[in-house]
Amino acid sequence: MTTAPAADQRRLLDVQELDTRLAQLAHKRRSLPALARLVELDSQLADLDSALVTSRTAASDLRIEVAKAETDVDQVRTRAARNQQRLDGGQVGAKDAQALTSELESLAARQAHLEDVELEVMERLEAHEAVLRDLEQAQGALVADRDKVVAERDAGYAELDAEAARVRAERERAADGLDAGLVALYERLRGQLGGSGAAALRGNRCEGCRLDLNGQDLEAIRARPADAVVRCEECGRILVRLTDS
Repeated sequence: MTTAPAADQRRLLDVQELDTRLAQLAHKRRSLPALARLVELDSQLADLDSALVTSRTAASDLRIEVAKAETDVDQVRTRAARNQQRLDGGQVGAKDAQALTSELESLAARQAHLEDVELEVMERLEAHEAVLRDLEQAQGALVADRDKVVAERDAGYAELDAEAARVRAERERAADGLDAGLVALYERLRGQLGGSGAAALRGNRCEGCRLDLNGQDLEAIRARPADAVVRCEECGRILVRLTDS
């Protein structure tokens, strides 16, 4: 590719400007504040979910302990009631009555101990369920915050996507009819040079790399025909000559 109409070269700068705008919109889409906030919230939710699993497991274990403690107490009460009923019925001998009375005393002590165990486990369960409720409330608040931030992100996406669609349509119009060889060279350079394939020559400065051309290079460029496609010696971009160049 050595030549292209000078007018096409100047129009290429409009295409470059629109491509730069599209790149800026894509960058802005990738760096919306809501995205960073979502990463933070997702991390917090993951930690909270882990804590909830641990807490719910512990609460379940404590409920099993409470159920066992209640069963143990009920068994002692049942046995004590049965023994008391036999004593009250007066149908046992003195020796058996003495044995039952002794067992009732042992059962009473055993019941008192088991009731203390039951109470202690129930108190631990109550405290743990309070913590669990706090964790569940915190989770609900975080989920609500995340839903709000997702809505903000989606609104940001919609706005940027609409703007990008408008710019792409304008870019298509700007590129329509341009010299095919010029466009192919521009696209290749744009892919190699971080999205910028063409730049204006203003005075003696390349607007792509922001460097001044030396006098010899500048004279050589000025001596080329208007339709010659020239490149910046420093950055390699297509150098579009303007009227003040």
